Amino acid sequence: MTWTGAGRTGTSSHDSYARSHLLRAAGKPAIPGSSDPVFRGDPAAWNPEELLVASLSACHMLWFLHLAAEAGIVVTAYRDRPEGVMQEDRADGAGRFVSVTLRPEVRVRRGSAEAVARCHEEAHARCFIARSVNFPVQVDARLLA
Repeated sequence: MTWTGAGRTGTSSHDSYARSHLLRAAGKPAIPGSSDPVFRGDPAAWNPEELLVASLSACHMLWFLHLAAEAGIVVTAYRDRPEGVMQEDRADGAGRFVSVTLRPEVRVRRGSAEAVARCHEEAHARCFIARSVNFPVQVDARLLA
């Protein structure tokens, strides 16, 4: 991670610097990051809160697809619109996540609703990111016709 928002004056004041940064890993495209716009961030860049929610969503999806393939379920489409709820609970503006809800919508060519539900339950139980956070992560899955 490299901060790219120093400008000419660095952190000479609270509003003198940009919150922009680049997340990098060898052999992968850079991800532009910032803080949430409420905290003077760039709305076009990913903020840490969005990345956490996206990580939970991606982890669940990857486990679900793996388990579905093992169970003989043919998944043809998967989309999630996850939502995180944060709470500012300190006088200094610090806060925390109080919950995240994943809302995967899945279309299958082969597989019963019960088998799909079991895969979601098992994916949730196995996702190491969901198992690592200190707030509840709910899964509100829908099977599309």
